Amino acid sequence: MKRVAILFAGGPAPAANAVISGAAFTFLNAGIEVIGIKHGYSKLIDFDGSKPLTEGSDYFKITMDRLEFSRTEPGIMIGTARANPGKQVSSPDHLRDPEKSAPLGRVYNALRSLGVDALISIGGDDTLKTANKMKLYQDTLPADKQRMPVVHLPKTIDNDYSGIDFTFGYFSAAETIAGEIRNLNRDASAGQAYFLVEAMGRSAGWLAYGAAIAGDACMVLSVEDITGELECSETVTQPDGSQKVRKVMNLDAVMKKMTSMMIAREKLGRNYGVIVIAEGLAEYLPNSYLAGIARDDHGHIAISNIDIGKAMAKMLGEAYNKATGKNRKINGVQMGYESRCCVPTAFDVMLGSQIGAGAYRALIEEKLNGVMVSVGGQFNVSFVPFEQLVDPKNLVTKVRFIERTSDFYRLARLLELPTNK
Repeated sequence: MKRVAILFAGGPAPAANAVISGAAFTFLNAGIEVIGIKHGYSKLIDFDGSKPLTEGSDYFKITMDRLEFSRTEPGIMIGTARANPGKQVSSPDHLRDPEKSAPLGRVYNALRSLGVDALISIGGDDTLKTANKMKLYQDTLPADKQRMPVVHLPKTIDNDYSGIDFTFGYFSAAETIAGEIRNLNRDASAGQAYFLVEAMGRSAGWLAYGAAIAGDACMVLSVEDITGELECSETVTQPDGSQKVRKVMNLDAVMKKMTSMMIAREKLGRNYGVIVIAEGLAEYLPNSYLAGIARDDHGHIAISNIDIGKAMAKMLGEAYNKATGKNRKINGVQMGYESRCCVPTAFDVMLGSQIGAGAYRALIEEKLNGVMVSVGGQFNVSFVPFEQLVDPKNLVTKVRFIERTSDFYRLARLLELPTNK
């Protein structure tokens, strides 16, 4: 193996450069050349061979000089993007469809044109799906075509990855948002008001819970909580005319839970507070709230366009007035973007560096292909095969939710005032 490529896709995360540097350093130290693909798959997905990829604008060689002081730098030295070459592939059969697999083929040809012998993919669950498809696509190639092993490094501030306990950047992002929550708590106390903070976390509540606990919020609510009395359903008509029953929030019950907590705090003389919700609750809004909302290349609704924090703040103000006959100022605030490129914590730098070095161990020491690097215990490295993380039928990854029976979930409940007294 003479040359490897490192690619970062999806949203940023603190300690991204620790991962890139950890990987690049170990390969360079072994005499293997490393190139950084700029801005995810966006430079590769349209490659048709008519003109070569350009060094500097499309990729660059990562050198030891470039790595100096880089592990603790915020940002992403190779950039990122959300271009998705596997967008049209939703089953293994599609990999043999020339039209649907064509973007994957263009990525393969682009990397081979650079003499790449292996691909290191860094990103979230959507990027993991793409990495798996790149590996499976190569499995369909003629025997005389060179295979590039694919190793994936898990990234998300949402921490909702199967196969690893904590993803790099999670604690840095949680601390950044927690710091803002602590500031808002003082502001709320001074003005006898409430803030309803919408934290990032599309599929699970890890970031909302972590930031709420560390920031001393008075309540946190995420998708894991939409069950029992907080859950209801509605029937929606699909584009093909068929009908589907979908799970939604029982907004009346959610508002009752929040107002009960506010009233319980007032009995202690606390007429203020910060409530944290996960942005993923937007997916559980009744369909009337989602009409006309755009979706990205991965099929996700544009949650930031919904601004669920402000919407629920308005609902809560009205519910509180109805329950008490009094008014209380409630401000909706969106948070998350400010945490994605913050200065990483020492823990995330260590975790990220180990995950990056794990790519070298997977490709060179273990000679693996189609695995994700995982770290646990005393920063021990392990390798999880793609087939354990991705459904082999629909090629979709599995989200890791907060278990409602876990001690982490119970901690958040123990730190809240009971709302049923």
